[in-house]
Amino acid sequence: MNDRRSGTLVETAPFAVVEDIRPQVDGGRFAAKRVVGESVVVTCHAFSHGHERVACALRFRPWQGKWSEIAMEALGNDRWQASFVAESIGRWEYAVACWTDHVEAWRESFARRVDRDDVMLAARVGAELVAQCAANATGPERETLARLAATLADAREIPELRAAAADETAFAIARKHAPRAGGCESPSLTLWVDRERARFSAWYELFPRSTAGKPGEHGTFADLEERFDAIAAMGFDVVYLPPIHPIGREKRKGKNNTTEAGPGDVGSPWGIGAKEGGHTAIHPALGTLADFRHVVRSARLRGMEIALDIAFQCAPDHPWVREHPQWFRKRPDGTIQFAENPPKKYEDIYPIDFETGDWRALWQALRDVVAYWAREGVEIFRVDNPHTKPFAFWEWLIAEIHAEYPRAIFLSEAFTRPHVMHRLAKLGFTQSYTYFTWRVTREELTEYFTELTQDASREYFRPNCWPNTPDILPYHLQDAPLPAFRIRHVLAATLAANYGIYGPAFELGENRPRDRGESEEYLDSEKYEIKHWDLARAAPMVALITTLNALRKKHPALQSDWSLAFHATDNPQLLCYSKRAGDDRILVAVNLDPHGVQAGWITLDLEALGLGADEPFTVADALGAASYPWRGTRNFVMLDPAKQPAHVFVVS
Repeated sequence: MNDRRSGTLVETAPFAVVEDIRPQVDGGRFAAKRVVGESVVVTCHAFSHGHERVACALRFRPWQGKWSEIAMEALGNDRWQASFVAESIGRWEYAVACWTDHVEAWRESFARRVDRDDVMLAARVGAELVAQCAANATGPERETLARLAATLADAREIPELRAAAADETAFAIARKHAPRAGGCESPSLTLWVDRERARFSAWYELFPRSTAGKPGEHGTFADLEERFDAIAAMGFDVVYLPPIHPIGREKRKGKNNTTEAGPGDVGSPWGIGAKEGGHTAIHPALGTLADFRHVVRSARLRGMEIALDIAFQCAPDHPWVREHPQWFRKRPDGTIQFAENPPKKYEDIYPIDFETGDWRALWQALRDVVAYWAREGVEIFRVDNPHTKPFAFWEWLIAEIHAEYPRAIFLSEAFTRPHVMHRLAKLGFTQSYTYFTWRVTREELTEYFTELTQDASREYFRPNCWPNTPDILPYHLQDAPLPAFRIRHVLAATLAANYGIYGPAFELGENRPRDRGESEEYLDSEKYEIKHWDLARAAPMVALITTLNALRKKHPALQSDWSLAFHATDNPQLLCYSKRAGDDRILVAVNLDPHGVQAGWITLDLEALGLGADEPFTVADALGAASYPWRGTRNFVMLDPAKQPAHVFVVS
């Protein structure tokens, strides 16, 4: 190992070993993730042969910046730990240096020596070691070490030598400048640091075309802005818009996904592209680019951001179909292959052929789409079906965008196999949709969220939990009463730091399936028609949503995921869990049955709550405005979903 601090590169045989550095994703192939201001706790195993003592240092820096270094603490059994705070957005790197700690080994040995001649000789050895350290130091630290070396070399009284060897301040300086004999340094590992919204956010999805004041009218960006005050008042900070581009006319779908569109049918926003333009154009009925810029500014004035949908697919009359026919796959009869998942057919959408020989130009064009909207002030992108495009493409595109726009956040809409979802997260997607949409029972929720928050995948996979989407009316919400929607909202908003809803369908408890029990499509889906929602009926759900979002913003415990702990219940219809940030503690008990009263005993994990075994505490219900004195592990709850499906307790 080269001793970097001495100014000379002295090659020494490597004796020390560093293993099992954490966090580490796939052996360092991918970056772990944090947000600005978070502490990055790094652990490792480090040791040497025989009884040699070692010392370790954690080295870290922003990408290609100046290295910083801090000493690591020995935890026992060759385990070491230190932490640093990532203070800026972007890529960071960190490594562990380990070397033979001759200085500390000498002090430990010296303290055990009793024979005078042995002590005097050992002191001279120590003086030589400290002199070597002094040679690497400068200024006052060098003077301190020179005095220590002189004392060890010249003193003749054992008490004086013992006192010198016990000088923690001086020997801390000595260890700082000690030659790193027999040392090694691990390969650098990478860390991607996002802004805080990557860890904590509440999303509200709505279709701009359904925001007009009168039934049947096509909404505009101005109409959308009229909704912003209400959305902000509910406590959401991300307004997610489905595609805002021109919608294809060829093969346009009608209401309920029928193959024949009527004269007034508006088509699916995901059928992108028409004569007015493609992925960088705006549907003329919504407004102009200037209007969109006003929307972005208007959202920011209310503490919210606009998230845009990125859907890399084309309608048959998208300009690219004419300009770049090589980007689409042709069938034997010469027609272009439309999207399908037999027996389902999506004639209004042409998938892009990523196996085209012109793939470099294709990739650049798709990258330019994202960069275009980033230049317009959009910093959040929800990406449609990323699992149907090559992994290498996403790794390249996200890196390209982050190089110029490091604040960009990418949400992966990949409801697919676990390994595929996780690979996308490793490649750079900031957040990921989850299976929460379909996890219903106590056992399912406990198992899944334990995986999300305690498994090693938490280093790179940030869950974003949605009870519903425009594509998914899950079976447990089909024909379900409003309490079912209230239950799912409490779960999403308190189990996960990132969550979202598709509104106003969710606030209104929209529960009508197109094919009852056979699909998760809505009847009269907003994907294919303009809706006029009766927002006055949403008041009960709006009150709950507003209360929960205010709690999330007030309590740091609800702003991250890793502290989640589950508590046992004797009734399978009751789910209990907590989150904690220092002294801020939130305890949630949810009735999972939307149809009837459920009661039972909770057995609390007091250690997870940071409470003593017999310590009295108070739980104040933020939803019911009542508080209860509790003591010990077992406590009783009863919840009527028609009145209040959950307790969200603030523990004090």
